[in-house]
Amino acid sequence: MKCVRISDPEKFDEQVAQALQKSNEVFVLFFGRETSRGESWCSDCVVADPEVRAGLAKVANSILLEVPIDRLSETDSPTHVFRKRSDTRVERIPTLLRWTECGPSQERLVEEQCREQNIGSFVAETGKQRDQQSCA
Repeated sequence: MKCVRISDPEKFDEQVAQALQKSNEVFVLFFGRETSRGESWCSDCVVADPEVRAGLAKVANSILLEVPIDRLSETDSPTHVFRKRSDTRVERIPTLLRWTECGPSQERLVEEQCREQNIGSFVAETGKQRDQQSCA
């Protein structure tokens, strides 16, 4: 699994497009940005991070795009855009999406759903959706 950090929201679409050129196993994880102590302010994200990585590490040629998000209260933050974008609609974190040429999967894992035991079925189900998808 290859991991790419997208710290600049303005580069999000470009980074997703680059990942999709390299793999059809592209996943996007929105998580709480790390504090000055080096750990995410989001306790669910701290728990989910190693589990998401372990689950996606089993997916051949997968790319994990890591997108740090600031606290909801920081509406002036550049990462607030992911809460408002129609394709991402990040309401709670962590949020894991599969991304395809047609955009994000309808299905997503949110908060406590981001556990290793859920990753396999998420990958399988969204993979079927991807394979049946036709971009309009």
